[in-house]
Amino acid sequence: MKRFIAILATTAVLAIPAHAADDEEMSDGLSLIDQGARLFFRGLMNEMEPAISDLQALGDEFGPKMAELVNEMGPALSDMLDRIDDIRNYEAPEVLPNGDIIIRRRPDATPWEPREDDIEL
Repeated sequence: MKRFIAILATTAVLAIPAHAADDEEMSDGLSLIDQGARLFFRGLMNEMEPAISDLQALGDEFGPKMAELVNEMGPALSDMLDRIDDIRNYEAPEVLPNGDIIIRRRPDATPWEPREDDIEL
């Protein structure tokens, strides 16, 4: 509702002819359009403040956990990405009934060249 009122007020201010806004300068040097824009953005900031605070709290909560995940899994993920030549050469992952996850190479993909340290199965 506050957002609707702010948009309505801004629209009303912007609908004032330009010459009327020029004639009625405010005491601090702002025209009605400038004042309306300032009120609009102030209202927008007031509306967004709770969401920004919630986002900050979420970052404070999950930040250390994400840093730990990157520290532990980063080298393994980097190694895996080095082995994948192009993600478009692979099909979507498939979960087998026993819980194994298989990522198959597409039949139309270019042949895969293993690295020297890869183990041939």
